[in-house]
Amino acid sequence: MSEPRRIDPVERAHLRDAEGYAPPISRYTPSPDLGGLVRRYWLPVWSLPPGHRSVQRVLQYPVCLLVVTDADAWLVGPVAGLSTQELAGTGWAVGAMLQPAAGSLLLGGPVTAVTDRRVDLGAVAGLDGTALAQAVRDAVGDAPADGQRQRAAVAVIEAALGPLLPVDEEGALVNAIVEHVEADPTVQRVAQLCARFGLTERTLQRLTARRIGLSPKWLIQRRRLHDAAERLRVVPEGRSPGLARLASELGYADQAHFARDFRTATGLTPREFAAEPRR
Repeated sequence: MSEPRRIDPVERAHLRDAEGYAPPISRYTPSPDLGGLVRRYWLPVWSLPPGHRSVQRVLQYPVCLLVVTDADAWLVGPVAGLSTQELAGTGWAVGAMLQPAAGSLLLGGPVTAVTDRRVDLGAVAGLDGTALAQAVRDAVGDAPADGQRQRAAVAVIEAALGPLLPVDEEGALVNAIVEHVEADPTVQRVAQLCARFGLTERTLQRLTARRIGLSPKWLIQRRRLHDAAERLRVVPEGRSPGLARLASELGYADQAHFARDFRTATGLTPREFAAEPRR
C-alpha cells in the first residue's frame, strides 16, 4: 500500500459550532487499494480554555465512521439528522470516513442496526476493534499533531481494514449509487436513480436500507442540504442569501419547503445559518 497523502478538502458536511470554531483537522486520502472501503481519514486535535466547550455540528454523509480517541473507540452509524460532538479540554481523534459499502462488511449484517447510534469498536464483528484502538493510540503517542505519527495511525487502520477486500458486487453498486447522487445535482428524484442503475424502486430501497441504513430519498435530500450549506457559508455579511433562487436551483418546489428541510436537519433556518460567524 502507498503512503496516505495529506489533503485539505472543502468539507461541506462540517458546520462548525455556533461561534464558527472548528479544531485544526488533518485529512488524508486512503491508499488506492482501500478506495472501495474508505473515503478519507480525518484527525482533529484540540485544546480549549478551561470551562469552554464547543459543540461541533456535522450533516453526516451516508456512511459509517470508525473513530478512535485517547479514551474510547466507536463505529458510528449514519445519522439521519444533525450529528453533534462536544469538545472540551485537550484531546484528539483519529477517524476513518468509510465508503457506503464498508458498514455492512464490518457489521456482518444490515447497517440499519447502527443507524442513528454508535457501537463500541470492540463489539464490531469484522475486526479486532480492541487491538486496533490500542494500536492507533500507540501510533499517535504523545504527539497527535505530528504528521509522521498521524500517517502511522492511518496505516494501522488500513492494515485492519485490508482483510475486508475485495469489495463485494453489491457494495460496489451502492458505492456507485451514492457517488452518482453526490456528484450530479440534476438527480432530484428517486426515479432517476432507478433508471440510471436499472433497479426498481423497491429494490433500490431495500439495497440502501441494507447497505446504508437510509432511504434513496434521504440521499438526494442530504446532497441538497450539503450544497445549501456550502453556498450559504459564503454569503457576504449584510447581504441577503437569496433563498428563493437558491431553493429553485436546488430543485425545491418552493422556498418554504427548502427552509423546512434545512431547519429540520440543522436546527437553524437558512437565514440564521448564513448569519453565523465564520472563523
